[in-house]
Amino acid sequence: MIAFTHPLVLLALPLAVLPLVRRWLQERDLPRLDLRPTNPASAVIDRGLTACGVLAISALIVALAEPCLRGGSETYTGIGTNLVLLIDRSSSMEETFAGRAPGSAQGAQSDTEEESKSAAARRILSEFIAGRPDDRIAIAAFSTAPMEVLPLTNSRSAVAAAISALDERGLSQTDVGRGLALALGMMDDATVTGSRAILMVSDGAGVIAPEVQQALETLARRQPVNLYWLYLRTQGAKSIFEVPAPGEADTPHLRPERHLHLFLQRLGIPYRAFEAESPDAVLQAIEAIGKLEQRPIVTERPVPRRNLAWLGFALAAVCAGLLGLARWLERSYAPRAPLPLLVRS
Repeated sequence: MIAFTHPLVLLALPLAVLPLVRRWLQERDLPRLDLRPTNPASAVIDRGLTACGVLAISALIVALAEPCLRGGSETYTGIGTNLVLLIDRSSSMEETFAGRAPGSAQGAQSDTEEESKSAAARRILSEFIAGRPDDRIAIAAFSTAPMEVLPLTNSRSAVAAAISALDERGLSQTDVGRGLALALGMMDDATVTGSRAILMVSDGAGVIAPEVQQALETLARRQPVNLYWLYLRTQGAKSIFEVPAPGEADTPHLRPERHLHLFLQRLGIPYRAFEAESPDAVLQAIEAIGKLEQRPIVTERPVPRRNLAWLGFALAAVCAGLLGLARWLERSYAPRAPLPLLVRS
Protein backbone atom coordinates (compact mmCIF):
# COMPACT_ATOMS: atom_id res chain seq x y z
CA MET A 1 0.00 0.00 0.00
CA ILE A 2 1.24 3.49 -0.90
CA ALA A 3 1.40 6.05 1.91
CA PHE A 4 2.65 9.64 2.09
CA THR A 5 5.06 11.03 4.67
CA HIS A 6 3.80 14.62 4.14
CA PRO A 7 0.22 14.25 2.81
CA LEU A 8 -0.65 17.95 3.28
CA VAL A 9 1.70 18.81 0.40
CA LEU A 10 -0.83 17.18 -1.94
CA LEU A 11 -3.13 20.16 -1.35
CA ALA A 12 -0.94 22.02 -3.86
CA LEU A 13 -1.92 19.70 -6.73
CA PRO A 14 -4.42 22.23 -8.21
CA LEU A 15 -1.35 24.24 -9.28
CA ALA A 16 -0.84 21.61 -11.97
CA VAL A 17 -3.59 23.24 -14.09
CA LEU A 18 -1.51 26.40 -14.63
CA PRO A 19 -0.17 25.22 -18.03
CA LEU A 20 -3.81 24.88 -19.18
CA VAL A 21 -4.64 28.43 -18.13
CA ARG A 22 -1.67 30.38 -19.48
CA ARG A 23 0.24 29.73 -22.69
CA TRP A 24 3.79 28.79 -22.08
CA LEU A 25 5.30 29.31 -25.57
CA GLN A 26 6.00 32.81 -26.80
CA GLU A 27 3.51 34.72 -29.00
CA ARG A 28 4.75 35.92 -32.39
CA ASP A 29 3.57 39.08 -34.09
CA LEU A 30 3.06 37.40 -37.44
CA PRO A 31 0.00 38.39 -39.53
CA ARG A 32 -2.90 36.04 -40.02
CA LEU A 33 -1.48 32.76 -38.70
CA ASP A 34 -5.00 31.38 -38.92
CA LEU A 35 -4.70 31.38 -42.71
CA ARG A 36 -2.05 28.66 -42.59
CA PRO A 37 -3.07 25.11 -43.45
CA THR A 38 -3.82 23.01 -40.37
CA ASN A 39 -0.76 21.09 -39.19
CA PRO A 40 -1.77 18.00 -37.12
CA ALA A 41 1.81 17.45 -35.97
CA SER A 42 2.00 20.95 -34.51
CA ALA A 43 -1.27 20.44 -32.64
CA VAL A 44 0.01 17.17 -31.18
CA ILE A 45 3.28 18.80 -30.11
CA ASP A 46 1.43 21.72 -28.54
CA ARG A 47 -0.82 19.42 -26.53
CA GLY A 48 2.13 17.23 -25.61
CA LEU A 49 4.11 20.19 -24.25
CA THR A 50 1.10 21.34 -22.26
CA ALA A 51 0.74 17.82 -20.84
CA CYS A 52 4.43 17.85 -19.94
CA GLY A 53 3.90 21.02 -17.95
CA VAL A 54 0.94 19.54 -16.09
CA LEU A 55 2.83 16.32 -15.44
CA ALA A 56 6.00 18.07 -14.27
CA ILE A 57 4.15 20.12 -11.64
CA SER A 58 2.07 17.14 -10.51
CA ALA A 59 5.09 14.84 -10.22
CA LEU A 60 7.06 17.42 -8.29
CA ILE A 61 4.25 17.98 -5.77
CA VAL A 62 3.71 14.24 -5.30
CA ALA A 63 7.46 13.71 -4.82
CA LEU A 64 7.59 16.44 -2.18
CA ALA A 65 4.84 14.58 -0.32
CA GLU A 66 7.29 11.60 -0.16
CA PRO A 67 5.21 8.60 -1.28
CA CYS A 68 6.38 5.23 -0.02
CA LEU A 69 5.45 1.57 0.13
CA ARG A 70 4.73 0.67 3.72
CA GLY A 71 6.98 -1.96 5.25
CA GLY A 72 5.80 -4.97 7.17
CA SER A 73 6.17 -8.68 6.64
CA GLU A 74 5.12 -11.28 4.16
CA THR A 75 4.41 -14.96 4.74
CA TYR A 76 6.24 -17.51 2.64
CA THR A 77 7.34 -21.14 2.74
CA GLY A 78 11.04 -21.70 3.28
CA ILE A 79 13.34 -24.53 4.38
CA GLY A 80 14.32 -24.59 8.02
CA THR A 81 13.02 -25.22 11.52
CA ASN A 82 11.91 -23.65 14.78
CA LEU A 83 15.20 -23.84 16.66
CA VAL A 84 15.99 -23.12 20.30
CA LEU A 85 19.70 -22.78 21.07
CA LEU A 86 20.37 -23.78 24.68
CA ILE A 87 23.87 -22.58 25.60
CA ASP A 88 25.86 -23.62 28.66
CA ARG A 89 27.26 -20.55 30.42
CA SER A 90 29.15 -22.29 33.21
CA SER A 91 32.69 -21.10 33.98
CA SER A 92 34.25 -24.23 32.44
CA MET A 93 33.03 -23.05 29.01
CA GLU A 94 35.66 -20.27 29.21
CA GLU A 95 38.43 -22.88 29.06
CA THR A 96 39.92 -24.31 25.89
CA PHE A 97 39.29 -27.88 24.77
CA ALA A 98 42.60 -28.71 26.43
CA GLY A 99 41.14 -27.69 29.78
CA ARG A 100 43.17 -24.54 30.36
CA ALA A 101 42.61 -20.80 30.16
CA PRO A 102 43.06 -19.29 26.67
CA GLY A 103 46.59 -17.98 26.14
CA SER A 104 48.13 -19.95 28.99
CA ALA A 105 49.83 -22.56 26.80
CA GLN A 106 53.59 -22.45 26.27
CA GLY A 107 54.86 -22.19 22.71
CA ALA A 108 53.15 -21.18 19.50
CA GLN A 109 49.52 -22.19 19.31
CA SER A 110 46.97 -21.50 16.58
CA ASP A 111 44.07 -19.16 17.25
CA THR A 112 41.56 -22.02 17.18
CA GLU A 113 43.60 -24.12 19.62
CA GLU A 114 43.68 -21.24 22.09
CA GLU A 115 39.99 -20.42 21.56
CA SER A 116 37.70 -21.09 24.50
CA LYS A 117 34.85 -23.53 24.07
CA SER A 118 32.37 -20.69 24.53
CA ALA A 119 34.03 -18.50 21.89
CA ALA A 120 34.25 -21.38 19.42
CA ALA A 121 30.58 -22.23 19.92
CA ARG A 122 29.48 -18.61 19.46
CA ARG A 123 31.56 -18.16 16.32
CA ILE A 124 30.41 -21.39 14.66
CA LEU A 125 26.77 -20.91 15.66
CA SER A 126 26.81 -17.38 14.22
CA GLU A 127 28.07 -18.72 10.89
CA PHE A 128 25.53 -21.55 11.00
CA ILE A 129 22.62 -19.17 11.60
CA ALA A 130 23.78 -16.78 8.87
CA GLY A 131 23.44 -19.61 6.35
CA ARG A 132 19.87 -20.51 7.39
CA PRO A 133 17.68 -17.45 6.67
CA ASP A 134 14.37 -19.30 7.05
CA ASP A 135 14.86 -20.60 10.60
CA ARG A 136 12.96 -19.10 13.51
CA ILE A 137 15.51 -19.03 16.31
CA ALA A 138 15.33 -18.59 20.07
CA ILE A 139 18.22 -18.52 22.55
CA ALA A 140 18.37 -19.63 26.17
CA ALA A 141 21.33 -19.93 28.53
CA PHE A 142 21.92 -21.81 31.75
CA SER A 143 24.49 -22.17 34.47
CA THR A 144 23.30 -22.02 38.08
CA ALA A 145 19.87 -20.97 36.76
CA PRO A 146 18.33 -20.89 33.28
CA MET A 147 17.63 -17.61 31.48
CA GLU A 148 15.59 -16.84 28.36
CA VAL A 149 17.79 -14.62 26.21
CA LEU A 150 15.64 -14.27 23.07
CA PRO A 151 12.23 -15.71 22.11
CA LEU A 152 11.62 -17.30 18.71
CA THR A 153 12.22 -14.70 16.03
CA ASN A 154 13.11 -14.25 12.36
CA SER A 155 15.34 -11.23 13.07
CA ARG A 156 18.91 -12.18 12.27
CA SER A 157 20.25 -8.96 13.82
CA ALA A 158 18.54 -9.79 17.12
CA VAL A 159 19.91 -13.35 17.06
CA ALA A 160 23.43 -12.14 16.28
CA ALA A 161 23.26 -9.61 19.12
CA ALA A 162 21.95 -12.24 21.55
CA ILE A 163 24.77 -14.66 20.69
CA SER A 164 27.37 -11.91 21.07
CA ALA A 165 25.93 -11.07 24.50
CA LEU A 166 26.78 -14.56 25.75
CA ASP A 167 30.46 -13.71 26.14
CA GLU A 168 30.14 -12.91 29.85
CA ARG A 169 31.56 -15.48 32.22
CA GLY A 170 28.91 -17.65 33.88
CA LEU A 171 28.82 -19.34 37.28
CA SER A 172 30.36 -22.63 38.27
CA GLN A 173 27.28 -24.86 38.39
CA THR A 174 25.40 -26.44 35.46
CA ASP A 175 21.67 -26.81 36.01
CA VAL A 176 21.01 -28.54 32.71
CA GLY A 177 17.63 -29.95 33.80
CA ARG A 178 15.92 -26.62 34.33
CA GLY A 179 17.65 -25.29 31.22
CA LEU A 180 16.05 -28.04 29.14
CA ALA A 181 12.68 -27.36 30.75
CA LEU A 182 12.96 -23.69 29.77
CA ALA A 183 13.90 -24.59 26.17
CA LEU A 184 10.97 -27.00 25.84
CA GLY A 185 8.59 -24.35 27.18
CA MET A 186 9.86 -21.81 24.65
CA MET A 187 8.59 -24.08 21.88
CA ASP A 188 5.04 -22.94 22.68
CA ASP A 189 5.70 -19.97 20.37
CA ALA A 190 6.74 -22.16 17.44
CA THR A 191 4.85 -22.02 14.17
CA VAL A 192 2.19 -24.65 13.51
CA THR A 193 4.00 -25.87 10.42
CA GLY A 194 7.63 -26.86 10.34
CA SER A 195 9.74 -28.99 12.63
CA ARG A 196 10.87 -28.06 16.13
CA ALA A 197 14.38 -28.60 17.38
CA ILE A 198 16.47 -27.87 20.46
CA LEU A 199 20.25 -27.70 20.18
CA MET A 200 21.94 -27.89 23.56
CA VAL A 201 25.60 -26.88 23.62
CA SER A 202 27.35 -27.86 26.84
CA ASP A 203 30.69 -29.13 28.13
CA GLY A 204 29.23 -30.89 31.14
CA ALA A 205 26.14 -31.82 33.06
CA GLY A 206 24.75 -32.12 36.54
CA VAL A 207 22.46 -34.43 38.41
CA ILE A 208 18.82 -33.77 37.46
CA ALA A 209 16.42 -33.91 40.39
CA PRO A 210 13.53 -36.42 40.11
CA GLU A 211 10.88 -33.70 40.04
CA VAL A 212 12.71 -31.95 37.19
CA GLN A 213 12.91 -35.24 35.30
CA GLN A 214 9.14 -35.64 35.64
CA ALA A 215 8.60 -32.09 34.40
CA LEU A 216 10.82 -32.75 31.37
CA GLU A 217 8.92 -35.95 30.53
CA THR A 218 5.61 -34.04 30.71
CA LEU A 219 6.91 -31.26 28.45
CA ALA A 220 8.33 -33.79 25.98
CA ARG A 221 4.95 -35.55 25.67
CA ARG A 222 3.16 -32.25 25.05
CA GLN A 223 4.72 -31.51 21.67
CA PRO A 224 7.13 -33.22 19.25
CA VAL A 225 10.66 -31.83 19.42
CA ASN A 226 13.95 -33.01 17.93
CA LEU A 227 16.63 -32.77 20.61
CA TYR A 228 20.35 -32.49 19.85
CA TRP A 229 23.13 -32.38 22.42
CA LEU A 230 26.50 -31.06 21.28
CA TYR A 231 28.85 -32.20 24.05
CA LEU A 232 32.04 -30.12 24.05
CA ARG A 233 34.28 -32.71 25.62
CA THR A 234 37.49 -31.57 27.26
CA GLN A 235 40.50 -33.55 26.07
CA GLY A 236 41.03 -36.50 28.39
CA ALA A 237 37.45 -36.52 29.72
CA LYS A 238 35.39 -39.67 29.35
CA SER A 239 33.00 -39.96 26.45
CA ILE A 240 29.27 -40.04 27.04
CA PHE A 241 29.19 -43.12 24.80
CA GLU A 242 31.81 -44.96 26.84
CA VAL A 243 30.37 -47.92 28.76
CA PRO A 244 32.03 -48.44 32.18
CA ALA A 245 34.16 -51.50 32.61
CA PRO A 246 32.80 -54.31 34.80
CA GLY A 247 33.10 -53.35 38.44
CA GLU A 248 33.68 -49.65 37.66
CA ALA A 249 31.47 -47.23 39.55
CA ASP A 250 28.76 -45.77 37.35
CA THR A 251 26.50 -43.28 39.15
CA PRO A 252 24.96 -39.93 38.12
CA HIS A 253 27.28 -38.17 40.56
CA LEU A 254 30.44 -39.76 39.10
CA ARG A 255 29.39 -39.76 35.42
CA PRO A 256 26.73 -37.00 35.11
CA GLU A 257 27.26 -36.52 31.36
CA ARG A 258 26.77 -40.21 30.59
CA HIS A 259 23.64 -40.43 32.75
CA LEU A 260 22.21 -37.27 31.18
CA HIS A 261 22.73 -38.94 27.80
CA LEU A 262 20.91 -42.05 29.01
CA PHE A 263 18.04 -39.97 30.42
CA LEU A 264 17.60 -38.04 27.17
CA GLN A 265 17.45 -41.34 25.29
CA ARG A 266 14.51 -42.35 27.51
CA LEU A 267 12.73 -39.04 27.17
CA GLY A 268 10.50 -40.24 24.34
CA ILE A 269 11.47 -37.67 21.70
CA PRO A 270 13.91 -37.93 18.75
CA TYR A 271 17.35 -37.39 20.26
CA ARG A 272 20.93 -37.42 18.96
CA ALA A 273 24.18 -36.63 20.73
CA PHE A 274 27.40 -35.32 19.17
CA GLU A 275 30.81 -35.06 20.79
CA ALA A 276 33.44 -32.50 19.84
CA GLU A 277 37.00 -32.13 21.14
CA SER A 278 38.03 -29.22 18.91
CA PRO A 279 36.52 -26.26 17.04
CA ASP A 280 36.73 -28.25 13.79
CA ALA A 281 34.72 -31.07 15.37
CA VAL A 282 32.15 -28.52 16.55
CA LEU A 283 31.83 -27.24 12.99
CA GLN A 284 31.32 -30.74 11.62
CA ALA A 285 28.66 -31.52 14.23
CA ILE A 286 26.78 -28.28 13.55
CA GLU A 287 26.81 -28.98 9.81
CA ALA A 288 25.46 -32.49 10.42
CA ILE A 289 22.63 -31.09 12.57
CA GLY A 290 21.84 -28.52 9.88
CA LYS A 291 21.41 -31.27 7.28
CA LEU A 292 18.98 -33.07 9.58
CA GLU A 293 16.80 -29.98 9.95
CA GLN A 294 15.87 -29.24 6.34
CA ARG A 295 12.08 -29.25 6.23
CA PRO A 296 9.50 -26.82 4.80
CA ILE A 297 8.47 -24.13 7.25
CA VAL A 298 5.93 -21.32 6.91
CA THR A 299 7.58 -18.20 8.18
CA GLU A 300 7.57 -14.44 7.73
CA ARG A 301 10.07 -12.27 5.94
CA PRO A 302 10.41 -8.57 6.86
CA VAL A 303 9.59 -6.15 4.06
CA PRO A 304 11.38 -2.80 4.42
CA ARG A 305 9.73 0.56 3.79
CA ARG A 306 10.50 1.74 0.23
CA ASN A 307 10.64 5.44 -0.61
CA LEU A 308 9.13 6.26 -4.01
CA ALA A 309 9.83 9.99 -4.05
CA TRP A 310 12.72 9.50 -6.47
CA LEU A 311 10.25 8.35 -9.15
CA GLY A 312 8.37 11.64 -8.90
CA PHE A 313 11.55 13.71 -9.03
CA ALA A 314 12.80 11.69 -12.02
CA LEU A 315 9.52 12.15 -13.92
CA ALA A 316 9.46 15.88 -13.13
CA ALA A 317 13.06 16.19 -14.34
CA VAL A 318 12.29 14.43 -17.64
CA CYS A 319 9.23 16.62 -18.29
CA ALA A 320 11.16 19.76 -17.39
CA GLY A 321 13.93 18.67 -19.73
CA LEU A 322 11.48 18.26 -22.62
CA LEU A 323 10.02 21.71 -21.94
CA GLY A 324 13.49 23.22 -21.79
CA LEU A 325 14.36 21.59 -25.11
CA ALA A 326 11.18 22.98 -26.68
CA ARG A 327 12.02 26.47 -25.42
CA TRP A 328 15.55 26.25 -26.83
CA LEU A 329 14.30 25.06 -30.23
CA GLU A 330 11.72 27.85 -30.27
CA ARG A 331 14.33 30.52 -29.69
CA SER A 332 16.90 29.03 -32.03
CA TYR A 333 14.82 28.11 -35.08
CA ALA A 334 11.60 30.08 -34.95
CA PRO A 335 11.14 32.43 -37.99
CA ARG A 336 11.54 36.12 -37.31
CA ALA A 337 9.36 38.92 -38.65
CA PRO A 338 11.00 40.69 -41.68
CA LEU A 339 12.43 44.14 -41.15
CA PRO A 340 10.34 46.98 -42.68
CA LEU A 341 11.54 48.22 -46.08
CA LEU A 342 12.89 51.77 -46.28
CA VAL A 343 11.46 53.63 -49.28
CA ARG A 344 13.33 56.70 -50.52
CA SER A 345 11.25 59.66 -51.46
